[in-house]
Amino acid sequence: MKQYKVGIIGATGMVGQRFALLLENHPWFKVTALAASPRSAGKTYKECVKDRWAMTSPIPAAMEDMIVMDASKVEEVAKLVDFVFCAVDMKKDEIRALEEAYAKAECPVMSNNSAHRMTDDVPMIIPEINADHAKIIEAQRKRLGTKRGFISVKSNCSLQSYVPAIHPLKEKYNVTKVLACTYQAISGAGKTFERWPEMVDNVIPYIGGEEEKSEQEPLKIWGSIVDGKIVPTTDISITSQCIRVPVSDGHSAAVFMSFDCENKPSVDEVIAEWTNYVGRAQELELPSAPKHFLHYFTEPDRPQIKSERNLENGMAVSIGRLREDTQYDMKFVCMSHNTLRGAAGGAVLMAELLCAEGYLD
Repeated sequence: MKQYKVGIIGATGMVGQRFALLLENHPWFKVTALAASPRSAGKTYKECVKDRWAMTSPIPAAMEDMIVMDASKVEEVAKLVDFVFCAVDMKKDEIRALEEAYAKAECPVMSNNSAHRMTDDVPMIIPEINADHAKIIEAQRKRLGTKRGFISVKSNCSLQSYVPAIHPLKEKYNVTKVLACTYQAISGAGKTFERWPEMVDNVIPYIGGEEEKSEQEPLKIWGSIVDGKIVPTTDISITSQCIRVPVSDGHSAAVFMSFDCENKPSVDEVIAEWTNYVGRAQELELPSAPKHFLHYFTEPDRPQIKSERNLENGMAVSIGRLREDTQYDMKFVCMSHNTLRGAAGGAVLMAELLCAEGYLD
């Protein structure tokens, strides 16, 4: 695999910092541009983030003295890179315009933002689940008038804890109804406990827009490409509650599901499906892919945030407590690392998939 020159748009934020660490020693990707808001432009990366570096690992040495560029100067950034990762803090219409500007400059965008997730010709890819949605890129390029440029997005961080667990069961056993209650870490809001002291010893039962994303985005992920558009599935319904909890990293979920099939699976059969599941990322042996995507824990008090969030470099999904339910057919708990599998790591894995499949050449 050749080495690609990449940029990080929104490099100074929490997800941008996570991108910097993940790309520091990446075998395929070399960071050649960092960009952020005009107030950061012209300063070194170290100057921009030294007082708000939120990661436990230090700023990558190779990026410390890189001059941060103005993300709005699209042509200047695009000429330095083969594609960009984007994680900016802007209004949705501004993000849509910025990402389309990069795509139209023939610079593909790997987006961590929500602005384009429901755009019907923009793939929202979890590589182990819907890698085939990359085929929509051809239709998107026709709309944008580009030869190489396009936008691809990763999904909301919270649903990446429970959608992977449902996926192997959905077609085989016809999962039709899901209730998911998510318990989400403060890093999902770009915060640390130092910056958000009111979260210490507290639970906030509301995260703006999160429940809508949790209920609607999976339908697109499981959707079908029809006439140049991704049409969301209608064969499953999801309802959710999303709660902010005093955890630094790691989103958990309590999930209830019902099947509509003659031979409903046993607990052992469901666990076997999870244990044996292999996605496209594993088939291609992508650099950031976990060796085993779904891990099931038999202990009654697992998975836990502290012991499981960094499983397989934070890219695996952990599941436990599967049992029959009195109102739904089955229930279980699950969790994943929200800024790794759920955010920057998921976007890096998506980019690896698109490189391996030839979409970035």
